[in-house]
Amino acid sequence: MFGGNGVMYPIIGFASCVAFIYLSFGDLWINLQEDTNLSFVGRNGSQFIVDGKPFYFNGWNSYWMMDHAVDESSKPRIRAMLQAGAKMGLTVCRTWAFNDGDYNALQIAPGRFNERVFRALDHVIAESRRYGIRLILTLVNNLQAYGGKTQYVKWAWEEGVGLSSSNDSFFYDPSIRRYFKNYVKTVLTRKNSITGVEYRDDPTILAWELINEPRCITDKSGDTLQDWIEEMSTFVKSIDSNHMLTVGLEGFYGPKSPKRLTVNPEFWAAEVGTDFIRNSKISTIDFASVHIYPDHWTHNPDFEYKLKFVYKWMLSHIEDGDKELKKPVMFTEFGLSTENNDFTPTQRERMYKVIYDVIYKSALRNKAGAGALVWQFLVEGMEDFNDDFGIIPWKRASTYKLFTEQSCRLAKVQGALPSQLGYLRRLCTRS
Repeated sequence: MFGGNGVMYPIIGFASCVAFIYLSFGDLWINLQEDTNLSFVGRNGSQFIVDGKPFYFNGWNSYWMMDHAVDESSKPRIRAMLQAGAKMGLTVCRTWAFNDGDYNALQIAPGRFNERVFRALDHVIAESRRYGIRLILTLVNNLQAYGGKTQYVKWAWEEGVGLSSSNDSFFYDPSIRRYFKNYVKTVLTRKNSITGVEYRDDPTILAWELINEPRCITDKSGDTLQDWIEEMSTFVKSIDSNHMLTVGLEGFYGPKSPKRLTVNPEFWAAEVGTDFIRNSKISTIDFASVHIYPDHWTHNPDFEYKLKFVYKWMLSHIEDGDKELKKPVMFTEFGLSTENNDFTPTQRERMYKVIYDVIYKSALRNKAGAGALVWQFLVEGMEDFNDDFGIIPWKRASTYKLFTEQSCRLAKVQGALPSQLGYLRRLCTRS
C-alpha cells in the first residue's frame, strides 16, 4: 500500500507510549544494548541462506521510519517499534528509503539531498542493527505518496526535458532514468554517519526493492516495465554485489500467462503492465515479491471467498518460485481493510492465520515461500499516519499472539538466529 502522507506529528499521549514500551519491553532493552553481528543474507536456489543455513522469517512493514527519525519529537518511535518487533521474534522490516520532493524530503530535487534526512535514514539502519532486525529498503514509489514516480515526471517537465506528462514516462524517459540512477547510486554508496559503513557494505540491509507496486498501464504488453527492470537491476548490481534485489511487485500474472485466468483476482490484473513470472525471472532479480490484498482486488464481498483466494494465491506463487523461477518468494505486504462493511478483528486474524500457516508449511518442506511482512505496524500517537490496514500489534492480545507464535514456529524449524537467542528462548517457552 502507499502509506500515509501526513505532515503533522501528534505528540499528545506520546509520553504514555514511551512509558508503555519501557514497561513492556524493558527486559529487551537490557539484553540488546550491544550491536548485533549480522551476516549478509544470500540465496541457494529457492531458499534464502544465512551463515549457510536456510532462512525463513516473520516480519512487518513500517514505511514511516525515516520520516519520523528526522524530528527529535518523533524519533523515539523508531527505537520503540524496533524493540517491539524484536520482542515478538520478528527479524525483517520493510521501510521506505525514499522521500522525493515532499515534506522532509530526502531528495529535494534531482541530485540534491537533505543531509538531515539522510542522517535519519542512517539512524534507522543503525538502530535496526542494534536489535537484530534486517531491512528491506524500497527506492521509489509507484504511487504519489512521498513523491513517487509522479515527482520524477514533474521534475523533468519543470526542467523542460520531459518527454511526456504521463506518470508512466518515469519508466521510459531517458532524463528520468538518469535522475533515478543518480538517486540509486547516492543511496547505495552512502556512508552511514553513525556506523561509518557504506550502505552497500552493511548486512543490516537484507535487500533493495526497486519500486513499490509498479504498474505501467499505458503499456499493457509489459515491455516498457520489463525494459526498466532489466536496466535498473543491472545498474544496482554494478554498484552493490553484496545485497539481494527484488522488484516490488504485487504478483499479478500478465497477458500471456495462463494463470491470469485461474489465479489473478480479476481480469484487470493482467492489464496493468506487469507480469509476475516475466519480471521476476530476470537474472539480476534475486527473489520474487508478492502482495496480498483480497478485499482491494476483488468485488466479491464474501469473506470465505477471500480466504480461499489468499490460500490459492500464495500456493501458486510458491509453486512458481520452486518450479519456474527457482528463486525465493517473499510476501512483502498483506492486510485486511478495516473499511470493509463486515470487518472484524477476528476476520483479520483468520486471514493472518491462513498466511502464516502457508509460510510455516513452506519452511517445514524447504519450499520457496520464505516469509511474510504484515502491512503495517505503528506505535501510539500515530493516528495521522495510519491507513485502513495499520495496527498497534500489542493492542489486541490474540493478534499479538499470532505474531509471536509464528516467530516461534519458524525458529523451531530452522533454529533461532544468534541475534534472537536470548529473548526468543523466553518468548517461545511461554508460547
